[in-house]
Amino acid sequence: MNDEPNDEPNDELYVLPLVVRIERAAPPERTDALEAAAMAVLSLLDDPGEWAAELTAWQSTGKIRKVVRRARGAEWRRAVALPGRTVEHRTAEVRVHPPVPLDGWPRDLARLQVGGTDLSDTAVPPPAVPPVLWVNPALEMTAGKAMAQAGHAAQLAWWASDAAERAAWRAAGLAVAVRTAPDEAGFAAKVAAGLPVVRDAGFTEIEPGSCTFVAEAPWLYGRVRS
Repeated sequence: MNDEPNDEPNDELYVLPLVVRIERAAPPERTDALEAAAMAVLSLLDDPGEWAAELTAWQSTGKIRKVVRRARGAEWRRAVALPGRTVEHRTAEVRVHPPVPLDGWPRDLARLQVGGTDLSDTAVPPPAVPPVLWVNPALEMTAGKAMAQAGHAAQLAWWASDAAERAAWRAAGLAVAVRTAPDEAGFAAKVAAGLPVVRDAGFTEIEPGSCTFVAEAPWLYGRVRS
């Protein structure tokens, strides 16, 4: 990713847990779930509240790893009972929990499944309003993987924004749009434009170093060194 490590990184690996609600009878639209995940991450960055220490520990590692799991019924109710914050966005509900050590997940989150988040869009998403998180059209990702990557893109965009830009974003409800870039050439042009770019570490699904997302907004051009 384009995020730069802390000069004195924390040696312990932390992750940010995200849980998406997927009920059998009413799964969310894929785009809604990706946008909700990004907005959930932004909500925590903007106002960590009582979890400021956990957020600092997570970011001090120099990594921003996120893991998305799915829940329904009683599983979702148990997840909601744990410390965290739920973002409801159109058809999607995503809960973000404070960062935890990689080997220190709460039991009710650790037992949730990672797979099974193969969502789709049954309707055309509404017109995109910046910031737009563009998906690389050359890559195939499960919804869970793409949700984590959307969260990364939103976080890099947040880091690249100044105080006034963040205030305007906050006033707009920390909204983002997630869309697949129309073609590979257009995506590559955005990668080269100094915008925040997610380069995957290659833990799952795709090759290390793959550019998965680009975050685009008028104020973000030229903000990131190549």
